[in-house]
Amino acid sequence: MLPVRFTPRPGRTGALGFRLGVIGIAIGAALLLVMIGSFVRSFGPGAVLLCTVVAVVPLVGVLFAVRWIDRWEPEPRWVLGFALFWGAGVAVGISLLVNRGLQQLLVSGGNPGQAEALSLAIQAPIVEEIAKGLGVLLLVWIAKRSLDGPVDGLVYAAVSAAGFAFTENILYFGEALIEGGADQLGSTFLLRGLFSPFAHVMFTACTGIALGFGATRTRGAGILGYFALGLAAAIALHALWNGALLVVTDFFGYYFLVQVPLFLFAIGIVLWLRRAEQRATVESLQEYAAAGWFADGEVVMLATASGRRAAARWARTLPGDKRVEMRRFIRHATRLAFVRQRLREGRASADTAEAERALLEAVTLDRAVLLAPPTR
Repeated sequence: MLPVRFTPRPGRTGALGFRLGVIGIAIGAALLLVMIGSFVRSFGPGAVLLCTVVAVVPLVGVLFAVRWIDRWEPEPRWVLGFALFWGAGVAVGISLLVNRGLQQLLVSGGNPGQAEALSLAIQAPIVEEIAKGLGVLLLVWIAKRSLDGPVDGLVYAAVSAAGFAFTENILYFGEALIEGGADQLGSTFLLRGLFSPFAHVMFTACTGIALGFGATRTRGAGILGYFALGLAAAIALHALWNGALLVVTDFFGYYFLVQVPLFLFAIGIVLWLRRAEQRATVESLQEYAAAGWFADGEVVMLATASGRRAAARWARTLPGDKRVEMRRFIRHATRLAFVRQRLREGRASADTAEAERALLEAVTLDRAVLLAPPTR
């Protein structure tokens, strides 16, 4: 007899978080439109359209990379939408207002050249990283049911940074096009779109990873300490990049000697965090296997990369091609593993036990659907 599908009622925290997330998306999208409107007034509609198309290229590349990072346990779309529009709308808006105001104060108080250097090397990294990081900090609160560790924090930060870079690129590409035509636009795209599309992502990832670690280790105001640590690292990396543009004469030498190794180191951290996430999935599902909910072979199939690939191939051979059903089985099992991790670490909310029961019902039904004979 198949178990009855049980769908838990969304808890108050989850429903409130979703509503706040939708509000945040709307505000971010509205601010993005306002800024694009200001770009149109400055550069003209044709130039803004061209620069927007060019800015989409690095954005798509970054989002594909983030999707690969997030494949193991995908985040809700509304969470990613909030992060994207926070970065593209809210964070850019905050940065433009604060940076321009502070720059005017610096210029009025001294040498304009010195003021510009201080703004680029110190002021901009501080303001921009705070603006981007605040969006990730908000998600720690409004999406805490989805935040399971540093990989999730990294994903939130990377999407926020991608949105920020997208809007900033439209601005920089527009200025380059107006000042130097297609040649200067091409060189600016080479620097920002090809050589450094992941720069903002790498900076803000420090904040996201720190918040992800903090969310599994502390509650309440204690998360602010992790936020400060991650923010300090993000500002330092951002300042290193911006400051080098002022003092380095051989940019490409600096880029390959300093920035490329930093980027490779960042890739190593991402791979290590993903492996840790996979190990946590195995450990959690093994606990359920010991209680009789899964067979040992199913744990390998559901909680390892090679097992998932083999499962997809096997599902394709089943009557009716049940790859969709297999993906659902994997998705529910992975969510169950992270719910178990929250319970084990003492981070359970009022409805976590109910969610666990619902997911156990779901994986039991998923298994039965996969193994059921084809209907005639």
